[in-house]
Amino acid sequence: MRALVYTEPHRSIWTEQPVPVPGPGEVLVEVKAVGICGSDMHAWHGHDERRPAPLVLGHEAAGLVASGPRVGERVAVNPLVVDPGCPVARAGRPHLSPTRAIISMPPRPGAFAEYVTIPERNLLPVPGGLSLRDAALTEPVAVSWHALRIGLERLAAPASEARVLVQGGGAIGLGAALVARHFGAARVSVAEPHPGRRAKVAEEPGIEAFDPGAQDPGADAFDLVIDAVGAVATRRDASRLVRPGGVIVHVGLLPGHEGYDIRRITLQEITVTGSYCYTPEDFAAALEALGEGRLGALGWVETRPLSEGAQAFVDLDAGRVDAAKIVLMAPGGEGV
Repeated sequence: MRALVYTEPHRSIWTEQPVPVPGPGEVLVEVKAVGICGSDMHAWHGHDERRPAPLVLGHEAAGLVASGPRVGERVAVNPLVVDPGCPVARAGRPHLSPTRAIISMPPRPGAFAEYVTIPERNLLPVPGGLSLRDAALTEPVAVSWHALRIGLERLAAPASEARVLVQGGGAIGLGAALVARHFGAARVSVAEPHPGRRAKVAEEPGIEAFDPGAQDPGADAFDLVIDAVGAVATRRDASRLVRPGGVIVHVGLLPGHEGYDIRRITLQEITVTGSYCYTPEDFAAALEALGEGRLGALGWVETRPLSEGAQAFVDLDAGRVDAAKIVLMAPGGEGV
C-alpha cells in the first residue's frame, strides 16, 4: 500500500509501506478520508517525543471495513484504543485509562495510508447521507464536544445562560463553537488572529469572531472559556476574561504552562480544568450530530488528495490555509 510517512522534522514522503495485519479482535479499514490534526503538525515539527520518525501519522479517519464480517461498511474510526477491562475504563473514563493508546503513536501506525488496523469495537457506522469526508470530522468534533460538556458541568449552569468564549478558530475551536451553539449557549464568541480563519468563523450564524489583538471584550465578559490554543497569551487572556466563579477548559496542547493569573483564579474561585480526548459516548454523540446536520454546513473544510499530503503540511505551516481543517481524501473517497 501507499502511505504518507513522516521521516524527519518538516518532511513527509508518499511511499510504499506494508499493509498492516489485524491482530486479535481487530479489522482492516480502507481509509477514504483522514484529517490533519494540530497534533500531527506538532509531530511534524519534531516536537512530540511520543511520535518519533519514521512514522505514519493521522488519526481522524473514516473509511470502509476491509476484513471481517462487516466488510464494505462505512465507518468512522475512534482512534483511541483502550483495554475495556481496565478499572478506569469500567468506571466510565476510558480516555484516562493508563492502557490508552492512539493510532499514529508507536506501536500503532496511523491513518495517513491506504489501510489502517483498529479494534472492531472502535468502529461506528456512518449515518446514511453523511459523506466519509464529513465523518472524518467526528474525532475532532468529539474533542470539542467533550470540552463543552465538562465545561458546562463544572459551570453548574444551563447552556442557555452561558456566555462562551472559544480561543482559537481551528478545527477544535470552531468545533467547540458549533457545539456551544448546538447546546443553546446564550452567546458564542471566537477569538482568532488569523484573518482567513476568522472570516470562516464569522460565516457561521450565531457565532461572533474577533481579533484578540485588536478587540477587547473586557474583564469578566464570559462564563465559560474554551482554550483551544493553549499558549501563554491565551491563558493570560482567559484569566482576565472569565467572570468570578467561571470556568476555563484547557484543550490546547502547546508546550509551556505560563500565563495563568493564579491570584485571580484563587480570589475569584475560577475553575480551571483540562480536557483530553473524549468518551465513547462523546464520540457517538458527535457522529450523530454531524449525521443530522446539527453542526451546520461544514463549509470550513478543505479537501486534498492523500497523495499530496506532504504539501498540505507545508502549506499549513506557512499559514497559507484559511480552512479550519484539511481532510486528505483517498481515490474514490469523495463519492462514498
